[in-house]
Amino acid sequence: MNISKNILSRVGWSCLSLTLITLCATPTLQAQDAGGRWQPKVEIPWNRYYAYAELLEHMERLRVAYPEFVEFIDIGQSFEGRPMRVMILTNRATGAHEDKAGMWVDGNVHGNEVQGGEAAVYLAWWLLEHYADNERAKELLDSRVFYILPAQNPDGRDHWFNQANTQSSSRTGTTPTDNDRDGLFDEDDYDDLDGDGEILSMRKQVPMGRGTHRLDIDDPRIMIPVSGKQQGDWIMLGREGIDNDGDGRINEDGLGGYDMNRNWPSDWQPNHIQYGAGDYPFSYPEPAAIGNFIIHRPNIAAVQSFHNSGGMILRGPGDPSVKYPRSDIRAYDALGAEGELMLPFYKYMIIHADLYTVHGGFVNWTYEGLGIFSFTNELWNTPQYWGKDREQNGNWFSSNTTQQLEFSDSVNLGELFVDWHSYNHPLYGAIEIGGFKRQHGRVAPSFMIEEMLHRNAMFCARHAEEIAKVSIEKPEVEDLGDGLYRVSIDLVNSQLMPSRSGMAAENHIGTPDIVELSGEDIQVIAGGTQRDRFHPELMQPTILEPARLRLENGVPGHGRITVAWLVRGSGDFTIRYSAEKADSAEETGIL
Repeated sequence: MNISKNILSRVGWSCLSLTLITLCATPTLQAQDAGGRWQPKVEIPWNRYYAYAELLEHMERLRVAYPEFVEFIDIGQSFEGRPMRVMILTNRATGAHEDKAGMWVDGNVHGNEVQGGEAAVYLAWWLLEHYADNERAKELLDSRVFYILPAQNPDGRDHWFNQANTQSSSRTGTTPTDNDRDGLFDEDDYDDLDGDGEILSMRKQVPMGRGTHRLDIDDPRIMIPVSGKQQGDWIMLGREGIDNDGDGRINEDGLGGYDMNRNWPSDWQPNHIQYGAGDYPFSYPEPAAIGNFIIHRPNIAAVQSFHNSGGMILRGPGDPSVKYPRSDIRAYDALGAEGELMLPFYKYMIIHADLYTVHGGFVNWTYEGLGIFSFTNELWNTPQYWGKDREQNGNWFSSNTTQQLEFSDSVNLGELFVDWHSYNHPLYGAIEIGGFKRQHGRVAPSFMIEEMLHRNAMFCARHAEEIAKVSIEKPEVEDLGDGLYRVSIDLVNSQLMPSRSGMAAENHIGTPDIVELSGEDIQVIAGGTQRDRFHPELMQPTILEPARLRLENGVPGHGRITVAWLVRGSGDFTIRYSAEKADSAEETGIL
């Protein structure tokens, strides 16, 4: 069965299906209707989630509608052979994508964390649809490039849609894995015992005093753990399943069983230290394809990877032993603080300090290994169900069960919870099966999806807007006598992010920024940076190639640096600035 068309429709998401199908079939609407109201060219209903092939269809519709902005590249295949398709989004009339500073955006590294795919495609859709009427959208598409991969893990995503699952299952990729070390692979997965397309919980009534739980007297759907002298008459038996391999255990070796977000090179640790890490970095086809693409795109200056849930704006490090330069932390903190304003109920957090230790994480690698400012947003936070903070217990993404049921009962008329019902289990005998469906808890409900996507996509846009923009102020020429001149300029970065991160500078990652003076009849005697504009004699000279200065530290965010050359000759000269992660700039002068 296809959850995007069947299961999710049970949550009330099919009531507009006929209208939405009609809208989807008309991709050539004008930007404004007769009344001057904005109308998208490509209508995409943002009140549902889409299987991977459907996301690719939306991307193709955007390419057809906006061919001058959209092109695709398949960077590899998933384990099951699905294309790893990257959308390259930029205005090609203003330059090739390789020549522009860019941003990588992806989602769905964990198969069950589906809304990241929609958030990535929504970003492209919104920028394209508003290019003509929003100056900032126009500037982003004219001057930046976005590399958008909707799903790092398309196999896990489609398994979540098309097979019975819990809220948390189908996290892994689908490369067969021997999780229970019995020499067999994926032989004991969950079993949809009642055939309803969901993997729910099992409970069994036992004689009084032998149980671990009791029923809540106000709501018998809720299981209350007992302790001390309290007596219980129910036991919990875990998720739906049987002992498929006859080893006395249930559901211990399901599909896959590893974590692609632990398979990246920076701080990678073997499986006995970091569960799910794989045999070595890039050992799975999906991370290998992504890593190869990003490594060969040094123009990528920003990364956003979408996960769910918990309402977090996360940055590294994943391990406390890794230290980030203060200059980079200032940029991270500023973007994180703005993110908290843009995303109600989200918190800006450090992975190891505020969540847990992660070795071999994706955004750790893109920053620590490649020097790219990188965030992971955990989309959706369950307090958003009610729009205000409520008392919470349980783990970091789950609010109180009573409150969950209140929401299901009052806002969705009970559609999110399957009432307990009888089943005759081959091992346990008479049991009951029930609980929350997979689309509760980790994913936003249908009527709240678009707001979630928009706010998070605009956080990406703000991140991209703060990629370094370096300009060259008009050169100053000072006659030092005897045919010798000092030519000095200021390189000014108007944006928050430095042209070269402190992490890149400290570890000599990538290529330093270059500023070069040239002229047909000009000889460069010396060149370097000036620490103090009032003491030009304190220039820090470059020994080799004085005309071509290498700026290992780049140009600081919201800052400037002064460089100068001592030259002889006469005539016109040109100063050119280039960087991997900032726009090039050029200025001319005359001696």
